[in-house]
Amino acid sequence: SIDCEPRRPRGGTPPPRPSMPVVGLLATRACAIGAAASIARRGALVRAARAPVIHHRQARAGCLSTRAEVDQTLNPRVAALRPSKTMALTDKAREMRESGLPVIGLAAGEPDFDTPAEIVRAGCDAIKNGHTRYSPNTGTAALREAVCAKLEEENGLEYSPSEIVLSNGAKQSVAQGVIATCGPGDEVIVPAPYWVSYPEMCRLAGAEPVVVTTTADEGFLLTADKLRATLNDNSRLLILCSPSNPSGAVYTKEALEAIADVVRSHPRLLVLADEIYEHIIYEPAKHFSFAAIPGMRERTLTVNGFSKAFAMTGWRLGYLAAPQHFATATAKIQGQTTSGPSSISQEAAMAALGLGKFGGAPVATMRHAFRKRRDYACGRLSKIEGVKLASPQGAFYVFPDVSGLVGDGCAAEGFGPIADADALCEYLLEKAQVALVPGSAFGNPECLRISYAASDETLREALDRIEKALAPEVYVRG
Repeated sequence: SIDCEPRRPRGGTPPPRPSMPVVGLLATRACAIGAAASIARRGALVRAARAPVIHHRQARAGCLSTRAEVDQTLNPRVAALRPSKTMALTDKAREMRESGLPVIGLAAGEPDFDTPAEIVRAGCDAIKNGHTRYSPNTGTAALREAVCAKLEEENGLEYSPSEIVLSNGAKQSVAQGVIATCGPGDEVIVPAPYWVSYPEMCRLAGAEPVVVTTTADEGFLLTADKLRATLNDNSRLLILCSPSNPSGAVYTKEALEAIADVVRSHPRLLVLADEIYEHIIYEPAKHFSFAAIPGMRERTLTVNGFSKAFAMTGWRLGYLAAPQHFATATAKIQGQTTSGPSSISQEAAMAALGLGKFGGAPVATMRHAFRKRRDYACGRLSKIEGVKLASPQGAFYVFPDVSGLVGDGCAAEGFGPIADADALCEYLLEKAQVALVPGSAFGNPECLRISYAASDETLREALDRIEKALAPEVYVRG
């Protein structure tokens, strides 16, 4: 029978080694044959040994010359892409840990919880029952129908299964939504702070990201007035993320309705609503889907998935819900690139949606833990001189303003000047061995992002290290 346990090495007795007399006999015969051949062909072997050396050198030189002539030009859109700082810092922290350093990584946007047991069992059952073949391009009919039921019950949105495209993670869903709707000459409105990949996805599509800065005083939320002042005839897409990565800000229903009023006055303008953190939200804040506003469904591409709320990051499964025309377009892209998502993950996702409304008890338990960690992290960070912080309403990040810790006159003992948040993160990684992400990655260089999706013990140790590294006796404020 098939199970989900890792395969263990099989036992058994190793084959017997030949006895010494046999080995000795074989060796003696081989030596005799080799000696005879050597005497007979010695002159030829000497001459032949020299020829390959000359030939090898010539071939090597020719190979190097050929390599030098290869045109290494890249697609200009690809060449212009910037690497993800979150991925780079996460990988760096992992490399440091693997080398033996006790680095704590608070850079990745990944829950530390295991995937709920009910979901894991469904994934194992899928393997046992042979659900291991290619999935339909847009996902199984059963899961698309389940997503439609979820959207209607929890979000007040009505879609048909043909308007749902399941992909290998919400990241793919966002990218395909941008590429399907935008092109050269188009502008994409990206409120900052933004998720690090939004601007690069726009550039990959050939569109121009137009970053609109929001402030802590505004709650890091785009206002209707700022949107109105930014729009022009080239504006094609507005990206909204609520709850927000990296700030944890949540748009109220009234704020979204005010934005919708502006969107209505621009016939070309579409909205991509990234709602991947919808279940990680803290009362009194409430999630509200932009597509549920009257008149916005036909303009909105809603993206969601299973990674964050259900702790299924490694299962790689997200989805896009959109009017048929746009859903079909994203499905074309998927069909010519990755094809359908994992059939095993889709069976597990069916179990996730079966846990109950808003994720049921397992998601509620994780959300409660996240809230406690948020309160703890905010309490510790707010006591550090030079740090300004508002308590986030959703997701699992804090986004403190550290402008009081960087710039003219700021320096760390044994490190030197701290000019900006990038340098501060570099210092904390080197001195405190804690990996964080500078706000420049998210379009706000005055801040940095700290993920509190870590165990209580890990979070406590990380904040102890940060406090020690920023203590007045070793860290000079400007």
